[in-house]
Amino acid sequence: MTTVTVGQVVAEVVGEGAAVVMIHGLGGTSNMFQPQMAALSAYRVIRLDLPGSGRSPRPIEPLTMELMSDAVIRAMAGMGVTTAHFVGHSMGTIVCQQIAATQPSLVASLALFGALAEPAEATRQGLANRARLARSGGIADIADQIVANAISAHARETSPAAVAFVRESITRQDPESYARTCEALAKTIAVDARRISAPALLVTGDADTVNPAGVGQALADKIKGAVFSSLDRCGHWATVESPRESSQKLADFLRRVDR
Repeated sequence: MTTVTVGQVVAEVVGEGAAVVMIHGLGGTSNMFQPQMAALSAYRVIRLDLPGSGRSPRPIEPLTMELMSDAVIRAMAGMGVTTAHFVGHSMGTIVCQQIAATQPSLVASLALFGALAEPAEATRQGLANRARLARSGGIADIADQIVANAISAHARETSPAAVAFVRESITRQDPESYARTCEALAKTIAVDARRISAPALLVTGDADTVNPAGVGQALADKIKGAVFSSLDRCGHWATVESPRESSQKLADFLRRVDR
């Protein structure tokens, strides 16, 4: 495994073969895809920390979803990647959609976990409130709220390691960077999903209260040929709550599109 810094992002790169670019959601890092690594052993896997998240520094310029998408594109160019399978979670699925709609030649396929097109109005206000809480020293309170509301009851009862991972992921974020990421997500406007031509798989937990199954299904309906699938007793952090099932769905999808 190699850790590289390209422009505004830190990335971990491992393996050889067709490239798979993995993009985390709000409060996540490249580590949220660690459970999928064994299933992707035949690929060159590039896991990114988006600008201002994880190990990637806070950008000087205003943080926007467009800046995040551009940073991913620049990182790919810096690593010599001309096309890749994209895997995203939550906010990261918006980055994936933006790249697929505006730079279709870069995207061989899309696998979107807990996907959304844009936040609902109530969610936008909630993100603004969360940004204020982060700046006031409440990042641990945010982590506890996410554990209580975004992880399924089943995972909280049976997967304490997943709960600990999610809480650690949030509390380790730089509070100001996290607040700015909340604000960037709150301002997001959906891309025209009809412009996406890449094969797409959308996976949502049936207990996801952040982006419920209906949100993922509605987005899948707008992407030509997209397939929607659900995960039993799984909340929003699917890759760590249901790692085996998430990995299987992803591996099966990539095998199909690679034929």
